[in-house]
Amino acid sequence: MSARETYLAARVLNALLREDYGGLGRRVTRDKVGVELVLASGRIVRLSPGSLYQDFVVGADESLTLNEVLATLWAVADPADEAGVLAFAEECREALASLRLHDEHSPGVLAALRDDPRESLIARETVAAFVDHPVYPTARARTGLGAGELVAYAPEFAPRFALRWAAVPRERVRQAGGADTLGVEAADVGLPPYISGTHALFPVHPLTVPALAEIPGVVVAPEARALVRPTLSMRTVELSPRTHLKLPLTTSTLGLRNRRSIKPGTLADGAAAERMLREVLAAEPGLAVSLGDEQTYAHAGHEYLGWLLRRLPEGEIVPVASLLAPSPRGGTVLAEVAASRACGDEAALVEGYLRLLMRWNVTLFVKYGVALEAHQQNLSLVYGDGPPRLLVKDNDGLLASPARLRMAGITVPSFTDERMLTDDPHALADVFVTITLHLAAAAIAFHALPHARASALVRGTLTEALDEHGDDPMARLLRARTLDAARLIGKSMVTAGTLVDKARSGARDVNKFYGTSGPNYLRRPRGGAHMDRCGPFALVPLHERRERQEPAPEGRHTPARGPGHGPGHGQGHGQGHGVSGRVS
Repeated sequence: MSARETYLAARVLNALLREDYGGLGRRVTRDKVGVELVLASGRIVRLSPGSLYQDFVVGADESLTLNEVLATLWAVADPADEAGVLAFAEECREALASLRLHDEHSPGVLAALRDDPRESLIARETVAAFVDHPVYPTARARTGLGAGELVAYAPEFAPRFALRWAAVPRERVRQAGGADTLGVEAADVGLPPYISGTHALFPVHPLTVPALAEIPGVVVAPEARALVRPTLSMRTVELSPRTHLKLPLTTSTLGLRNRRSIKPGTLADGAAAERMLREVLAAEPGLAVSLGDEQTYAHAGHEYLGWLLRRLPEGEIVPVASLLAPSPRGGTVLAEVAASRACGDEAALVEGYLRLLMRWNVTLFVKYGVALEAHQQNLSLVYGDGPPRLLVKDNDGLLASPARLRMAGITVPSFTDERMLTDDPHALADVFVTITLHLAAAAIAFHALPHARASALVRGTLTEALDEHGDDPMARLLRARTLDAARLIGKSMVTAGTLVDKARSGARDVNKFYGTSGPNYLRRPRGGAHMDRCGPFALVPLHERRERQEPAPEGRHTPARGPGHGPGHGQGHGQGHGVSGRVS
C-alpha cells in the first residue's frame, strides 16, 4: 500500500461520508472514546473533527486501501446503482494511476517550467493542475485516457502539441465574432484548396479525432498545425499568451456524467451571459472586474465540433487556482506574487482578492439576482499599473433572475438552456454558497492562512460587501444563508456525477445537486478551539454542534436529494486527510 493510495482512499471515504451515500453515516458510532466508522470488513476507522465543509474526516493516522473503501461502498449501495458504483471504482483506479504518474513526472515538469518567464500565465496554469480538487476526490481521473495520453495532453505534464483540423460542410456551421479559420488555410493542413469553397476548417483536439470518424461529411485533415499548451481545464489550450482556444474532448472529469464535450447551445449562452455581465459592469463602474472576451466561436451542431476563442486583457494574470500551487522557483505561487505585488504580505494579497470577489458577487446577487459558477478555475487576479482587478471567464453555468434583472434595467438574456434562469432566491443562494463561498473564497483562504485569520477575512469581506446593501431583502436572505446560518449547504458531486443515475437522483444539473451540509466556518469561535497540527483549525465539539442546530431561515427551499443519501455532512479539509485545490 502506497502513501498515494492511502491519501486517495481517505479522500474517497470522506466524500462518501459527506454525501452520506447509501446511509453510510449509520455506520458511524460516537462514544466517550471518540467517533468511529465501521467498514464492511469490520475494521474500525477513527474519525477526526473536520473543518470547512465536513463534520468528521478520516483520522490522519489511519492507513486505508481503496479496496477497503470500495468494499464498504458496495455494502451500502443500492442495487440500482450497480453501474454507477462500477464506474466510480474505475474512476478511483484511474485517479490513483494518474497521481502516481504525476509524482513521477512533477520534478522534471517544475524544472522545465523554470525556463518560462516568472509571470507566465501558462506556467501558472500548469502548476495549478498540481493541486487537487477541493471537493471531488477522484478529479485526476480522465475517463478512458491512458498514461501516454495523459503525459501527452494533460496540463500537469506541461506538454506541447499541434492541433488537428477538420473540414466541416459550411451549411452546418454557425459562428459568431467574425472568425473563420483562425488563420489556418486548407493547404496548411494537407487539404486541397478548393475544399474551402464548401467547407469551413475547425480546430480539433488530437484526442477527439477518432470521434469525428462517426460524423458524416466531416473530412479530417492529414496534417497538424498550430502548436499549443493545455491550460488547467485541459480542453482549453493556449494559442498565444493572450489567446486561449476551448475545444471539446471525449473524456469525462469530475464524474462520469461531466463529459468535456461542448454542447452547441453553451457557446451562445456563455456569450449572452458575458454581454449581460458587461451591461452590469457599465452600470457599476466602481467594480474592479474584467471579463474574458468569449464572443468568437463556432459549432456545427455536434458536441465534438465546436470551438471558442477567449481573449484575455493586458497585465500580469494570476489564476486563483494557482495561488496554492508550487512555484517552479520554490515556495508557492501565492508567496511569489505577494513578494512582487504585496510587499511580501500573503495575507494582504488574499484579503485584497476576497474583497474583490465578495463585492462583485454580492452586488450581482443582491442588485441583479445573478449567481456565477465562477470557481477558482474561472477566476484570476490581473495586475497592471493600478490596483488589481478580478478577471472572470466561462460564464455559461450562471443562474440569473429575470425579475431582478428587469427591475435593475438589465436585458434578460435569451438562453437556450432554460435552467440558467430562475426567480428562486434560494436557488441563487445555493450557487453563491457552494461556488463563491466554498470554492472561490474558503478553499483558498483557509489553506493559505491560519484558521483564525482566514475565518476573519472571509467573514469580514463578506460582511463588508453585504453592508453596502443595507436592509435589502436579498441582502438579508444572503446573510441568513451565510453569516447567520446554522450550517452551510454543500453539493453531492459523487452521488450525482457518477453513482446515481439522473432518473433516480432527479438531478436536472449534476453540477447543481445539493443535499449535504457542513459546519458554518464563518461563525466566530466560542473558545476552546483545538489546533490542527497542519495549521490551526477551530474544531467545534460535538455537543456544541448539537446546540447549534437552530432552524433554517423561514422560506428555505428543500434542496434536491437523490436516493441512497440523506442529510450528509460537508467537504473535508483541515485535520486528517482533507485537501485543497483545483476545480475543473
